[in-house]
Amino acid sequence: QVQLVESGGGLVQAGGSLRLSCAASGSIFRINNMGWYRQAPGKQRELVARITWSGGTTYASSVKGRFTISRDNAKNTVDLQMNSLKPEDTDVYVCNADVSVVAGTSTMRQPYWGQGTQVTVSS
Repeated sequence: QVQLVESGGGLVQAGGSLRLSCAASGSIFRINNMGWYRQAPGKQRELVARITWSGGTTYASSVKGRFTISRDNAKNTVDLQMNSLKPEDTDVYVCNADVSVVAGTSTMRQPYWGQGTQVTVSS
């Protein structure tokens, strides 16, 4: 089993910054991609940013230039630095990890999700 625990959400004024962190623990052989998604009530979950094992990054166009994703492979953590926040960034942010876990004599790749952390940006 793998657990993802997020921290760092909260309330901030427009133009401010927040840093989200996500730590993975459990029977991890290797974490492949890690990322952050956001989801508003009644809407589909959408990708905010993703980072590969080797550090390659992908960002949603709406956050490019404002958000920075980073990871520490030794600690199995991923962070999202969010700057110049806007009211439209208000959402629940959910951590995702594409994890290879040990399964007998081989490994099995599975996606895992955190519980989500609320980010609220006031105007």
